[in-house]
Amino acid sequence: MTVLDGSVDDSEVRFPDAQLHLGVFFQGVNHWTIWSEPQSGSQIEFSSFRRMIATAERGLFDAFFLGEGLRLRESGGGIHDLDVAGRPDAVTQLAALAGLTRRIGLVATQNTTYNEPADLARRLAGLDVLSEGRAGWNVVTTDNAWTGENFRRGGYLDHADRYVRAEQFLNLARAIWDSWADDAVATSTDAAAWAHPDAVAEVRARTSQFDVTLTPTLPRSAQGHPVIFQAGDSAEGRDFAARNADVIFSAHGSDFDGALAFATDIRARLRAVGRAEDALRILPGTEIVIGDTEAEAQEKLTWVRRRQVTPATALAIASQIWGFDLSDRDADGPLPAEEPVVVEPTGEMGSRRWTDPRSIVRHWRDTAEAGGLTLRETVIALGPQRGHAGTPSGLADRFARFVRAGAVDGFNVSPYLTQDGLDDIVDKLVPELQERGVYRTAYTGTTLRDHLGLPPVPARRQADRAAG
Repeated sequence: MTVLDGSVDDSEVRFPDAQLHLGVFFQGVNHWTIWSEPQSGSQIEFSSFRRMIATAERGLFDAFFLGEGLRLRESGGGIHDLDVAGRPDAVTQLAALAGLTRRIGLVATQNTTYNEPADLARRLAGLDVLSEGRAGWNVVTTDNAWTGENFRRGGYLDHADRYVRAEQFLNLARAIWDSWADDAVATSTDAAAWAHPDAVAEVRARTSQFDVTLTPTLPRSAQGHPVIFQAGDSAEGRDFAARNADVIFSAHGSDFDGALAFATDIRARLRAVGRAEDALRILPGTEIVIGDTEAEAQEKLTWVRRRQVTPATALAIASQIWGFDLSDRDADGPLPAEEPVVVEPTGEMGSRRWTDPRSIVRHWRDTAEAGGLTLRETVIALGPQRGHAGTPSGLADRFARFVRAGAVDGFNVSPYLTQDGLDDIVDKLVPELQERGVYRTAYTGTTLRDHLGLPPVPARRQADRAAG
């Protein structure tokens, strides 16, 4: 969690006119959303989504993102019930919200491993058309057998193939979206037909993953087709984003040097595939904790972390690393004395791979001993440092530095409370950003592509340009 001064050094300024973009990420399965406080609203009721997206649009955010998981996490042979673990279907939820909003983008996380292009492309196009060009698709992949059990596909997809399928899927989806001519639909009731001859092209794909022939059912939206978002931090994921995405998420948004290094790497990959450096927006995920003074912000940050990492959650995380059940231990006591057991990942609490648990445990023990920390305090100290804490003025200075130096294009904010987790950001931080000239004072466009400052989708492509 970054807490240092963020004043702008003129020597760092590469983009003096840069504007900060903000999205809100309504997470799926996670322990970062604090559900257990009286002021926290429902994680499922429509009123929570409606309240948060209304605040985000009032704050002139670019987009509202919904995370989604296809399977509940498990632990010890049962449902892992400590975390927020359920969400309505993302496309359904965003379609409902489209009618209650006017400008903010609507981004659905959807999986390329366990969906099919013809169906998913149609549903996303429907959201894009009905929202008048405000839809986005956060493209995610899955290779684990744990999720595959939902689809009777076990571990059918090798880890190395997940981006192969994703890229073929995305190319096919774009061919579907581009199959209608830009002027396909009649603009006058005097026209001889509703659509002119040859307005819709058949789409054919014969690839290692797909064998389909279809005639798409929807024309292009006001922005051409949905904006493509992607989160990938591996070299493979970064290359995929450089070739295909309009926006990339990352975990490199807290430390300035780390964020700048990530952005520099992405721009190099863009150049390598023949794309312009500004063809892709970089929006790291972040959490923002605001106090009227720095001391108050730090006090609030401590409160947030201790409620995100409860004793039971700390023990569950430690159990994954040690490789056996620690739920009967004292989270506010010392770290376990036993050595970790190296086990194959089972999918418990997700599919994370702990590549070297012995090294991790040694690091935890060294940190705990040096700081006199309990197990829970160690989990908090060594967990993801996923955000920024400070005063509205200090945060505005810091974010101005990030965006003007080209370290980020903005942030995808994960509120730690539902429903009012954006209130301080919109009411206190946004005015400070506007005063510094790094944040819009009104929406200047109508589509999500407009908000992000992305170039228009090219005129209709060859629809039979099927996935590679």
